[in-house]
Amino acid sequence: MSEPALPIRTERLLLRRYRIDDVDALLAYYSDPLVARYIPWKPWTREFATTVVTRRLTSTGITGPESRLAVVAEHEGEVVGDVILWPADETLSRGEMGWAFHPAVSGRGFATEAVRAVIDVAFAHCGMHRIIAHVDARNEASARLCERVGMVKEAHLRRDHWTKGEWTDTLIYGLLAEQWQG
Repeated sequence: MSEPALPIRTERLLLRRYRIDDVDALLAYYSDPLVARYIPWKPWTREFATTVVTRRLTSTGITGPESRLAVVAEHEGEVVGDVILWPADETLSRGEMGWAFHPAVSGRGFATEAVRAVIDVAFAHCGMHRIIAHVDARNEASARLCERVGMVKEAHLRRDHWTKGEWTDTLIYGLLAEQWQG
């Protein structure tokens, strides 16, 4: 399987590879405790941001079970968020997605636009037949995003995930290629 052509242009966004100079832009929102509340990490430090960005420099396509497609979303030259897609199994036919966006751009549709573009890559370019997203049940914004892009809530797992000192519920959203209306 080949890597998708990057960057990807949407109506208002440029979805591109990570660059080492993205550390400060990503740190601006990943260091925010409100953003970090629903993701697997504590608020980012500069050192951790540098580690993640360095690792994602080569995350440019789904080419094997450990591969990733990680893109930074820019609007008018400013980083507004990022989206990542990875294989959910060794067949590469199922994918999982995650995302984070700067709170300053909340409500402007950037997350919806970026996630739709990556879903399109997953189905049209990577040949996946199914995409899922695991969402902390308290993260209402991400749950609404899943629904806006056409994902269906398939499960509500109660207190199934231990994170940051507490048990949390997980919502599982899914979308099949034949349902995609991208």
